[in-house]
Parts: sequence; structure tokens; C-alpha cells
Amino acid sequence: MILVNDIDPTTQEELVPTTIFPNSVEANAAVANEIAQLIRDRNNQGKPCILGLATGSTPVGVYDELIRMHKEDGLSFANVVTFNLDEYFPMQPDELQSYNRFMAEHLFNHIDIPKDNINVPDGTIAADQVHAYCRAYEKKIDTMGGIDLQLLGIGRTGHIGFNEPGSSRKSVTRLITLDMVTRLDAASDFFAEENVPRRAITMGVGSIFKARRVLLLAFGEHKAPVVRKSVEGEVTAAIPATFLQQHPNTQFILDSAASGELTRFKTPWLVGPMQWDKSNIRTGVIWLSLHLGKPILKLTEEDYNEAGLQDLLADHGPAYDINVNVFRTMQRTITGWPGGKPEDRRKAGDPVRERDRIFPKQVLIFSPHPDDDVISMGGTLIRLADHGHNVHIAYQTSGNIAVFDDDVLRFADFARECNHIFDIETKQSTTLEKHIEEFIGNKQPGQVDSPEVQKLKGLIRRGEAKAGVRACGVSTKNCHFLDMPFYETGRVRKKPLGKEDIDIIVNMLRELKPHQVYAAGDLSDPHGTHRVCLSAITQALEIVKNDSWYADCDVWLYRGAWQEWEPEKIEMAVPLSPQEILRKRNAVFKHESQKDRALFPGSDQREFWKRAEDRNRNTAKTYDLLGLPEYEGIEAFVRWNGKQY
Repeated sequence: MILVNDIDPTTQEELVPTTIFPNSVEANAAVANEIAQLIRDRNNQGKPCILGLATGSTPVGVYDELIRMHKEDGLSFANVVTFNLDEYFPMQPDELQSYNRFMAEHLFNHIDIPKDNINVPDGTIAADQVHAYCRAYEKKIDTMGGIDLQLLGIGRTGHIGFNEPGSSRKSVTRLITLDMVTRLDAASDFFAEENVPRRAITMGVGSIFKARRVLLLAFGEHKAPVVRKSVEGEVTAAIPATFLQQHPNTQFILDSAASGELTRFKTPWLVGPMQWDKSNIRTGVIWLSLHLGKPILKLTEEDYNEAGLQDLLADHGPAYDINVNVFRTMQRTITGWPGGKPEDRRKAGDPVRERDRIFPKQVLIFSPHPDDDVISMGGTLIRLADHGHNVHIAYQTSGNIAVFDDDVLRFADFARECNHIFDIETKQSTTLEKHIEEFIGNKQPGQVDSPEVQKLKGLIRRGEAKAGVRACGVSTKNCHFLDMPFYETGRVRKKPLGKEDIDIIVNMLRELKPHQVYAAGDLSDPHGTHRVCLSAITQALEIVKNDSWYADCDVWLYRGAWQEWEPEKIEMAVPLSPQEILRKRNAVFKHESQKDRALFPGSDQREFWKRAEDRNRNTAKTYDLLGLPEYEGIEAFVRWNGKQY
């Protein structure tokens, strides 16, 4: 069983036992080990082990580890009976989005569980028979003796299973109408919101409460707000996960990112004494400044005392000294020269920064999708190019699933007209055009594109990426399209990251020997591609770190359309002028297939260029509120700390 420190004073605000792991890999291993031990214990007792299982991206790592245990450690599932939480309705079991199929692909097909022991709600039941079916599902669980351990994820609305806001604490297995936010979050799996079923069969909150042990898993920054509400907030039907506070044996399992909004991490000085190192001092002072709406240099000793920061004042005061030190730290993050300043541009008295040593630099920017470079750091990209650095951009994936079918037909028509005008029409091109038109004309919602259509969609995004970098002043000869294999499934669900993927990154690094590497560090990308791409980069960096060129290499993490770095974490802030904001916007506009309406926008309905500009302006506003210079926008970066993701 995963251990919990019940007497830790820093957890006093938490109303349900919560364990935090450095990353999801360690969390998944701990959960899988507890499940494996439970299976063995029940087997030794001559009893079946009854597991309640969840779907979605969150528990996949647990299932991967259980499969490994089965294949390498001899863990048998012969005595295991499973009941899944939910299924879309209506839904055929072999459809791409079916949870029945999901469980088969991610667990059941790889272990020795008897087929008769597998229970997943049936999405094919006639509507007038659903109520009776749900009662029978509930009764079968009871007949088996109840669930020993129930795995859960958590939605952004706080739903568990498909128990949406408003669900009763006593609710049982039933047919439910899905919340709009839930349908938006599922849109990527169905290739558009309009294809997402409006209903689902789900075990109820009351059904979940019958389980003898409940483990709720949450990973990523985007889960942090709802985790805090669920762990520290009052019990309310508006956030069904809060009901778990009343369960006698529930535990929340988080990675460090999902725990970021908990009091013990967000404002730890409020729950107990702490060691005030430079990082904590910076965090506390910035929080106080923004909390009170006062610039750092105007904070008084009364402000510190009244906000619970007496220890900081006592250990490092007076307030003036603390204020000045933090202000200067933030001031030093601001630079208009992200690649360093050449000697002939330095003025007398200018500080010589580490990044000034080599000029110009070999710069390598990794972009998970073909537009993340300009969306996330387009202004800095423009600045690096204008300053004369040799900028290369490596697009890690093709992004081909995020192109509308209408765009494919439009480009096919364009190609046909070009062939006709220049009299280069061939039998092969005619056959291809016919295939594209027929395939898209007969395509079903959620159907995987044919290889030909996938390739054309990839070419569309490749052309847009080149147009985007041209707008930034970078030669298209410096564009590298890596097409990492893990991505090329034609589906939102990808293959696991493999050696071939990491080797591609290693080869790219060793070929260019960059002085600066920029990578996407926004792990809240709802589709998970950014997280996988960053993992590939950090694993590759571990491989090359002993190469001679690496001693002169700095690695910076940017964030993009989904979130921004917290001000206390920012180590390089690149200010943007109004003209640079417009140049960046123009570069983003070159990605026409993502303009006006992206295929996978996530829960934020703003266009990507608007998200980026709002984010840059908000970062600049934050700096202004702290009492620092006022800029039109700021792009923020954090130095990679050597951790793997």
C-alpha cells in the first residue's frame, strides 16, 4: 500500500490523503505495485481480485507497468475480475473511441485475464433497456463481493467516471448526459466536438463508494486547479470528486505538476515553518506583491506580517533588503538579447552574461507540432534571427491529424489545376486525386485517414511551417521535419515513445552541435504530444551530455498555447515591442489550416494567435505589476533543470 504521512503539518489543509511523486512514471509504478500485491494476496487467499478500472490517458502508464509485470515478473491475472467505470452511449465495442476497445488495446490483450472476467458497460444496449442493464451491472458487482480497488481519473469539471457536476453522492450506474466541457475535452478523440456522443453509461458516485479502496490519479498542470478544489475544498455536488473526502479509504496520487496549486506548494508558509532559500523567498515576495497589488519595492513590514510571512521577515529582513534582492533578481531576467550580446554592442558597465560568451550562436528550436515555434516563441525566434544567429527549427511531428478534410480537397484541387495548366498530368496523379476525393467523400466520423491522405495533410502543415519561419527571417533550409514515429498512427492515441524516436533527436543534436536548445515545456497540452516530445528531448540530452560540444550548450524551455511559466520560475524574459507582436502574429497566420478554427482547440476556444498574444501581454502585465518596466509583451523561458519527463 502506498504510504501517507498523516502527521505532516504541511498537509493540514488537505481533506483527503494525498501522495505526490516527482513524475507520473514513479506514480504509475507505485500504483501498479499496489495492484500487483493485491492480486497476489487475493490469489494466496484463494479469492478473486475485483478491480474497478478507468480509461483515458491517465491510467495508461499503470496498465503499461502491469503488462510489464505480467511478461517479466510472472504476475498472473487469472484470478482477476474487472469492472470498468463507463462507456459512451451509443458506442459499438470495436469503434476507435470505444472504451471496450481501449481496454483491450492497453491492457486485456496483453495479459492472461479470462475474457469472461472482463466487464465493460455495453454501449449497444437499446435505449429502453439501459435502466435494467445498469441495475444488472450494479448487481453483478455486488454478487462478486464488491470492488477491492477502484482506479479513477479526474476531469476538469471534477467528474469521476462520467459523474458530471450535479451528480448525487448516492447515484448508481446509469445513463447520463455529458457536460459540455467533458465533450470539448473528448473532441480530439472523435475528430470534432460534433462527433462526440452526448450520453454515456457510468457507474455512479454511490457505486464507487462501495469500493474498499479508491485511488484517484491526476497528472499535469492542467489538473492542478481541480485537484486543489477536490482535496482542499468543501464537499459539493458541483465537484463530484469532493465526495471522496467522505470515503474511508481514498488516496489521491499526483505528480508534482498536478499538486502545484495545493497550499503546501502554492503558499507553504501558511501551513508551517519552512526553510527560506532564494527560490522560496522569490516565490513568497512575488506572491505577496501580486496578492496585494503592490509593486515589490513598495512592500512594507506590515504587509509581510499580515500575510503570514513573519518568519521570512525575521530571518532575512528588513523588508527593504528582501524587496531589493527579489526586484534585482527579476530585473536580471529581462533581456532583449536571448542569444547573447556581441562585444561591439555592449555599453560601458553592461553586465557580461553567460550567454554572451559565444556570438553568433548555433540555435536549435524543437517544435512539437509545426506551429508551436511561432505560437510559443515567435518573438524570440524573430529576435534571434535578426541578431544574426544561425537558427534551426526541428519539427518533431507532422501534425497531420489536425488538418480538416476540406483543406485536403482544396489542395488536391489546386494540384489538379496546376497539372492541367502546365500539362504535366499523369495517370498516377489522377489516380491519387480520385482516391483522395473518394476516401474523404465516404469517410466516417473518427475514421483513420488513409496513408495518402495522412501524407497530404502532413505536406500542408509542412508548407505552413516553412511560410511561418520565412516570416520570422529564417531560411527554410534550416527547417528539419523529423516525423517522429510515435506520432504517425493517424489517431489521437499514439504509440509509446521508442528508441527510434530518441535516436532521431540524438542525431539532430550531434549534427548541429547547438549552443542553445529551445524545447516546449508546457506539459498541459491536453493531447499529450508535448509531454512525449519533451521526454524524447530530455532522454536524448542525457545521451549527449558528455559530448565535447555540450559544455557550451544551454537548454531553455518555453511554454505555448496552453499555459505560461509562473513569474517566480522565469529565468529569461524576452520583451516584445508592438511591432514584434505584429510580426509574430503574421508568422502564426501562415498556419492557415489552424486559423479561424483549429481541429483540436482544446477547452480554450480562442484562436492560437490570440491565446499567444494574451499570454505574452499578461506576462508583461505581471512584470509591470511587480514594479518592473512596462512592455507590450514578454515571452518567458526557464532553464532545463536536468530532469526527465
